[in-house]
Amino acid sequence: MPAPYRKRSGKIGLPPGSLIHIGKRLSDKTTITILDYNESRHEEREAANVSDCGVARDGQTVRWINVDAVHDIRILEELGPLFGLHPLTLEDILNTDQRPKMEDFGNYLYIVLKMFVPTGGRPEEPSSEQISIVLGKDFVISFQERKSDVFNPLRERIRSNKGRMARMGADYLAYAILDTVVDNYFAILENKEENMDALEEALIKTPTPAAMHAIQSLKREMIYLRKAVWPLRETINNLERSESPLIGHAIRPYLKDVYDHTIQVIDTVETFRDMLSGMLDIYMSSISNKMNEIMKVLTIIATIFIPLTFIVGLYGMNFKYMPELELRWGYFAVWLVMIAVVIFMLFYFKRKKWL
Repeated sequence: MPAPYRKRSGKIGLPPGSLIHIGKRLSDKTTITILDYNESRHEEREAANVSDCGVARDGQTVRWINVDAVHDIRILEELGPLFGLHPLTLEDILNTDQRPKMEDFGNYLYIVLKMFVPTGGRPEEPSSEQISIVLGKDFVISFQERKSDVFNPLRERIRSNKGRMARMGADYLAYAILDTVVDNYFAILENKEENMDALEEALIKTPTPAAMHAIQSLKREMIYLRKAVWPLRETINNLERSESPLIGHAIRPYLKDVYDHTIQVIDTVETFRDMLSGMLDIYMSSISNKMNEIMKVLTIIATIFIPLTFIVGLYGMNFKYMPELELRWGYFAVWLVMIAVVIFMLFYFKRKKWL
């Protein structure tokens, strides 16, 4: 049974800030995990209820709250007041077809982006989901549509207390989440490149309707990737140039690096789109050439049979006085003439390089 899906039309007539989940429900159970850490320690647990997320913090640790499955409106209604989230932010979190963007609400930054992850462990069939990030002074709240292991490497870096992850603040954690999402784009594109190479070889050898469908499918995926990545460039650029005190100067070079990676992803997507257009041209040319070869063979066969049909028709006429009809070897002579005609025409076609 397909997952329930609610469209934007369901919000027509409602006031701004109305909390309605828009999109597919990708997970049935909503889970909240809390990870408090600093350079000396870390504590990780699953929240029994929303009130556990709002316990007092000592100002020396970073709190990462991750919410899996955002369809539960009750959780957002309780979580919003704990961290002073604007109703429009909560509305955007529930609306899972948002365009990537960054909004500054003063006491926190709200970031939306699209993440692509393999479906069922198969990178050739990625699925997308919306990631919403709320960056505060000493906390980060991330919202995912489904429970996944995409951010497990970040958690492992925090648990090991190695590198910059444990020493830096909440802004570095937000950067690390952005960097992970962008790195996933590269993994998806690498797999698509392998598929395109194999498809191009198949097109040159034996173009089939299945290859045509594969090209169209890849083109749709590239369009969707471009739609997700193109505004992300502007989002990261706004973060890098933001004057918000929530983004420290030490983080801006890292955001510049993510911006460069995003540009690389965009360039790769544009290149793949051009390659797919070229592959479509190759397919059409291959089909046209194949059809031309078939028509050439049929034309040669028809051309050969034109004089043969004339000879047979000539001697098939029912006239009484035809000199050749009385010849003893007339039948065999006609066969020799027709064979000679065929050999001559084949030789002529060969000389003209039509065969």
